[in-house]
Amino acid sequence: MSTAKRTFSRTDQVVPVLDQHRFDTGPLVGWLAANVEEFQRPIEIAQFQGGMSNPTFLITDAGGARYVLRKKPPGELLPSAHAVDREHRITTALAETPVPVVRTLGLCDDTSVVGTEFFLMEHAAGRVFHDPSLPDLSPEDRAAIYDSMGETLTALHQVDFSAVGLEDYGRVGGYMGRQVRRWSQQYEASKTDELAEMDQLMAWLPENMPDDSETTVVHGDFRLENLIVHPTEPKVIAVLDWELSTLGHPLSDLAYNCLPYHWPQESFGDMRGLDPTTPGIPAEADYVARYCAITGRGEIDNWTFYLVLSLFRLAAIIQGVYYRGLQGNAASPEALLRRDLTRQLAHNAWDLVE
Repeated sequence: MSTAKRTFSRTDQVVPVLDQHRFDTGPLVGWLAANVEEFQRPIEIAQFQGGMSNPTFLITDAGGARYVLRKKPPGELLPSAHAVDREHRITTALAETPVPVVRTLGLCDDTSVVGTEFFLMEHAAGRVFHDPSLPDLSPEDRAAIYDSMGETLTALHQVDFSAVGLEDYGRVGGYMGRQVRRWSQQYEASKTDELAEMDQLMAWLPENMPDDSETTVVHGDFRLENLIVHPTEPKVIAVLDWELSTLGHPLSDLAYNCLPYHWPQESFGDMRGLDPTTPGIPAEADYVARYCAITGRGEIDNWTFYLVLSLFRLAAIIQGVYYRGLQGNAASPEALLRRDLTRQLAHNAWDLVE
């Protein structure tokens, strides 16, 4: 079997529903009939592949209409995890803004329908790129997609969150301080080896915090793989996977978006490193400068801090996945391969500090 990773997929590529995610579709058909205009029974249902923490399904009705259902996973969950209600809320709120999102069609908190809370949205036909170097595209299309991705992020950060009803979607100010505390605690709770760089980062970050008052809507996981690109044109048509969204500091979102420039080239993980010499791919400095130009921001002081925080946060997250793998309850046996990735990310972060 080939071990080559997919470079991109289409939003109609699905697999049969996995055994652990099967549910009786009868109650769902009844809910759809009561809540979706022009819905036609019966349905076909399949599942999207990938590392999505909230199982996601493609539903096709008898008339050929397609819908996407995103639900919480089965089993015992942490109270704040897998918040599909927040995903539904922010996607709905952004529908009337310049941020491209898929139109939502309803939220259901009645767990008798599919076993957990879920929301429904329209299906958006397009492409999802898994390799940030975009090896299958022309240099012109690569440049255009990076331009569109940057424009999409600036559009998000320019949303007046109070005007769209998101003033209580998170806390105003102090976002990065909370991130440092949260992921330091999470790392300590899932620590399995002594890792000097992580200890050094946990000391360095609080002491080098820039102004933490600026607040916008942030996606929290803004990367190429969470965007739908038009089926044939090099243009972003929708942003997906809003599970980590909140109110926060926009430059933390921008730095996270730039992590492929700093990702270990030889590593295991869902995210991949970027070869910035690929024709059409902008240099990181140029990508950041264009974001600043569109948002009317001057040169960014302390850019290194935002990158280091993003690398540290991701290292802590991946350490948690590895730790759960050791406990035998990780989502994938591949979690056990992630130990070295935490070390690589921490090493890269500390190299930036030095």
